Amino acid sequence: MSTAWYALPRISARAWPVVQRNLLVWRKLAVPSLVGNIAEPLIILVAFGYGLGALVGRVDGLPYVLFLASGSICMSSMYAASFEALYSAFSRMHVQKTWDGIMNAPVSLDDIVFAEMLWAATKAMFSATAIALVLFALDISRQPTLIVALPVLFVVGITFSSVALVFNALAKGYDFFTYYFTLVLTPMTFLSGVYFPLGQLPGWLQALAHVLPLTAAVELVRPLVIGEWPQDWAGPLGVLLAYAVGGYYLALVLTRRRFFR
Repeated sequence: MSTAWYALPRISARAWPVVQRNLLVWRKLAVPSLVGNIAEPLIILVAFGYGLGALVGRVDGLPYVLFLASGSICMSSMYAASFEALYSAFSRMHVQKTWDGIMNAPVSLDDIVFAEMLWAATKAMFSATAIALVLFALDISRQPTLIVALPVLFVVGITFSSVALVFNALAKGYDFFTYYFTLVLTPMTFLSGVYFPLGQLPGWLQALAHVLPLTAAVELVRPLVIGEWPQDWAGPLGVLLAYAVGGYYLALVLTRRRFFR
């Protein structure tokens, strides 16, 4: 039976009704959910972008509020996808036993894990869209390329939801996720060019930062927010896809082991 854990994903169209199910449940709490996901990035944007920005001035030739906004929208996608693929997915998997109920229908565990990844990425894009509308309303960015950033942020959501599902498969309780947020996501926000250019870091930290998925997200999205096209898009996109594919496969293997051992 253990060899079946490592089989390639077997995904079917039955995953889509699981996404629809999660969407229907989320619609009941859509407004507070969106507010909760975008509140912290917007507070950081206003407090640091306008407050600290008045002291800092320009960074890399950009007004600091614009520099920060283009990083904050990536950070928001990261946290929204991670939160959904951790706390909410764990509730459905372990606490509410929703996954067990779904598998009584002709829906496989592979379909469910794929649906959870897709749904978390969708929620991340909802949050990113809300922040993009705020950037437009505040006249921080009204570039046409801002629209192109949204599908890129969907890929960012896929990446971080895939990685988060790995930790979801390992968790015994909600407290386990605190380590992931504190030891992985929080340091990543300070090492990925969200708040300051990577050139300010020591050389060895810059090398580490360039293999982080949030750095790749910022390198793709920041030019789009300021009205430019990414000059080197293949490298960052490759980093995101590598984390997404590797994270999803590892999450699937660990989830199979959890359910079928």
